[in-house]
Amino acid sequence: MTHAQHPEPDNAALIASSHLDTFARDSLPPPEQWPQFVFDQPELHYPDFLNVTVELVDRHVREGRGERAAIHGAHSSWTYRALQQQIDRMAQVLIHDMGLVSGNRVLLRGANSPMMAACCLAVFKAGLVAVPTMPLLRATELKQILDKAQVSAALCASSLTDELAHCLDPAHAQHAPSLQQMVVFDSDMPTGLEARMQRFDTPYVGHPTTRDDVCLIAFTSGTTGKPKGTLHFHRDVLAMCDLFPRHVLHMGPDDVVCGTPPIAFTFGLGGLLAFPLRHGASTVLLEKLTPELLLHTIDKYRATQCYTAPTFYRQMALLADGVDLRSLRHPVSAGEALPEATRQLWLDHTGIPITDGIGGTEVIHIYIASAGKDWRPGTLGQVVPGYQAQIVDDDMQPVPPGTPGRLAVRGPTGCRYLNDTRQTDYVKDGWNLPGDTFVMDADGYFSYLARNDDMIVSAGYNIAGPEVEGVLLQHPAVAECGVVGIPDEARGHIVMAHVVLKPGEVASSALATELQEFVKGEIAPYKYPRRIDFVAQLPRTETGKLQRFRLRQMAQAPQ
Repeated sequence: MTHAQHPEPDNAALIASSHLDTFARDSLPPPEQWPQFVFDQPELHYPDFLNVTVELVDRHVREGRGERAAIHGAHSSWTYRALQQQIDRMAQVLIHDMGLVSGNRVLLRGANSPMMAACCLAVFKAGLVAVPTMPLLRATELKQILDKAQVSAALCASSLTDELAHCLDPAHAQHAPSLQQMVVFDSDMPTGLEARMQRFDTPYVGHPTTRDDVCLIAFTSGTTGKPKGTLHFHRDVLAMCDLFPRHVLHMGPDDVVCGTPPIAFTFGLGGLLAFPLRHGASTVLLEKLTPELLLHTIDKYRATQCYTAPTFYRQMALLADGVDLRSLRHPVSAGEALPEATRQLWLDHTGIPITDGIGGTEVIHIYIASAGKDWRPGTLGQVVPGYQAQIVDDDMQPVPPGTPGRLAVRGPTGCRYLNDTRQTDYVKDGWNLPGDTFVMDADGYFSYLARNDDMIVSAGYNIAGPEVEGVLLQHPAVAECGVVGIPDEARGHIVMAHVVLKPGEVASSALATELQEFVKGEIAPYKYPRRIDFVAQLPRTETGKLQRFRLRQMAQAPQ
């Protein structure tokens, strides 16, 4: 490691919690199971008492920036001062009207909007613990989250109450006993959040949380089918704002951001809310964005940063001609691997290089990234300042440059699962193991190969599914594809591709053979997909990640 190391003196030496309800602190993994935390950047040295909303919003008002634009929504825009007023009213509803006490968990359910953002910030400011959830979750999934996080209250958009109402109903199979109340927003009901907020018009002083108080329980997006809750402190939310956007994006008060990831997902919470507020910039929060609408949002608001998944960039590239994207400096891609074909297609149509990154809910945000002149073809990029990374073997020993292995990461943020035995799978020897196979060159540039469990071993050959996908995407008939390994008696596993065709293309055995020959002509022939299924769509999470476990299930389902 070339970085100076400044680990926390002792994982057990947390500042005493300010919470009356100590469930979150009590549910942290044992200190010996934590990663080693590293604070080698001066901006990461936070005071003992720290409230993230006071830092993200109140500080700007206090320092004379209250009239700057903070959040743009579909029907309204709020300045920092107006946002502060909304947050203060909501915080008082939470504490005085709903009777919550510091440390209580509050489930948040809503699409991206100014109200959803303010709800999240109000929960932080009141010293409560936010549990944001994806809008499409059903009662069965919500119950798992409510039970695991012992959530007592919920703030829910009026359009999304049906599934959560089942969890409140003692007679329903999905009843969650800990959930005692739900307050609805985007509502004109007398019991709705907006009506309750009108009773409070005085400023609210943020709860005196410490930097080590849990403020967020973020649940993973379910690419493996079993979401896990990750506990993040007030300092963790600030740390993600003070590294990637500062050192890689060079973010400032004139930036305008937009994008698709839900703020219930840490990619969206950071990129679309915490990052811009930390740097005095503004954000555009809109729900149900299509590729075409996202392009026009960039044009309309003169956005400088856009956050979305590779699939959206591929679709937007084909619609970008004639749209004014001159304001856009950083189209940020994360959530899943960015195929080279998609990167090049976007560049060909827009002339703007994609800023690629990899992060994760466990480490809260992006820790390896590339931007502009710092990008090296064929690589994802370098470690974001403040983080350290290495490639290790199964015994946690570093491997030489150019050798594939497991990615290991550490920095100021890291994995702390909520009461989950999988903690010791993710953290070993003080390092976070995100589950990715990478290779690092001699200059510290990292190249993604596959998820560890997506490396396909066929007849003794190691084959990375994303590499095969990248080739298939270069074929003019292919719109999307997903590649997995499926069991085979002769070879152990074979490569299988699920392919979505472009409009006008017709699935046939002849086209399948053509695709197989195309792959053989581009990469080593043993990597070609021995089975190709044409499908109407690929299974994805709400954040756009491909659910490969579902592709494997589809492959083994009776025909």
